Amino acid sequence: MALTPARTMPGVLELLPLDQIAFQRMLDVIRRNYERFGFLPVETPVIEYSDVLLTKTGGETERQVYFVQSTGALDKADEGTPELALRFDLTVPLARYVAEHERDLSFPFRRYQMQKVYRGERAQRGRFREFYQCDIDVIGKDALSVRYDAEIPAVIYSVFRELDIGPFIIQLNNRKLMRGYFESLGIVDGDQQMLVLREVDKLDKRGADYVRDTLTGAAFGLSAEVAQKILAFVQVRSTSLQDAFDKLDALGAGPEAMEQGRAELKEVLGLIHAFGVPQTHYALNLSIARGLDYYTGMVYETTLNDHPQIGSICSGGRYENLAGQYTKSHLPGVGISIGLTRLYWQLHDAGLIDTAKSTVDVLVTQMDEAQLPAYLALASELRGAGIATEVVLEGGKLGRQFKYADRAGIRFVVVLGEDELTRGVVTVKDLRREDQFEVARSELVKTLRVELEQAAAMG
Repeated sequence: MALTPARTMPGVLELLPLDQIAFQRMLDVIRRNYERFGFLPVETPVIEYSDVLLTKTGGETERQVYFVQSTGALDKADEGTPELALRFDLTVPLARYVAEHERDLSFPFRRYQMQKVYRGERAQRGRFREFYQCDIDVIGKDALSVRYDAEIPAVIYSVFRELDIGPFIIQLNNRKLMRGYFESLGIVDGDQQMLVLREVDKLDKRGADYVRDTLTGAAFGLSAEVAQKILAFVQVRSTSLQDAFDKLDALGAGPEAMEQGRAELKEVLGLIHAFGVPQTHYALNLSIARGLDYYTGMVYETTLNDHPQIGSICSGGRYENLAGQYTKSHLPGVGISIGLTRLYWQLHDAGLIDTAKSTVDVLVTQMDEAQLPAYLALASELRGAGIATEVVLEGGKLGRQFKYADRAGIRFVVVLGEDELTRGVVTVKDLRREDQFEVARSELVKTLRVELEQAAAMG
């Protein structure tokens, strides 16, 4: 019988153990910081009803949905859209979750969710069909203060400061400000405003000439003068908190939506400072719009200063009533998402992630099969002290056991031979420093703890 080739489909990230440990630690940092700010964990099913997911609020993402069909339903494939689909983000399932459990939740509802999502992305380098999203959202009942919009960047700052992947900046804008400014230029139709928003969001990726040509082209038909005013508006950036206030004031008076957006931006910018985020880590960027249709107010994008080619590493914004598809209650919210799979791949590709050490602290070697109970007892003692320990259960040459530990990323190896057993000592070998020492059996736990703490401190 011919063997089936072992392969994965394009667009998935499958890691070797030490890389998986590095990825897992990023997840742990994100989770820890979300919880520090009082967000509660939620998980939703990977499969949802298609009519729940396809609510016309997911923008272009809805064109990339994977439908789910059991083998028993294949003979009904001609009956239209399948009943079930894989989630393409975590925000639409959140809206369904809040609508369904509304009576059991306390508002404002603060949730974090870290799960995989699925999109039919065209296979290309750095694009994924299966990937982790790490989201936080605050959902209000009837209303939600703009103060929560200021808390979100504080969480972003906390996360990326601890991830320690280089200097970064959180860029902010407000869609009300943008829509109001477009209205002042005579672009009053809501659908056309949305189309213009999508185009200016491409400014940093495609450049000013591309955006100008598109806006003055047949699809939009805007005058050169209006297009130039839009370009001047979206190229506004701030260099400090006061500079942001000055540049917002310099925009001049405008329609009600523009004034609302300006007021919200000023309040949020000031509160971010009060939340303890340094001015060097956030700025006004009036080109930020975000592609999804449901954003209504504040929008955020975070970028690495030294690696702009990576693009946004964290984004989100305010939505006024995302759950309106499922409930008559008014449930406004604000949130952000970190696409961790793509971020990890990009950081690894840029050489910004070091290979992790093993989660195993110590390997107990086997010198004599007859002494296996003694090795197991030693391992149990170490585990009881919180030291992750592996035991060599099948013997062999000691050099080969050391080589196994080195390849597996295990730094410390303990040897308990006949001589050590007789004298009541244990030999500890540090494979990183390539040295070894003896320690009394009674002092082993204490000594290893010190060694492990020093190793962790030195990286």
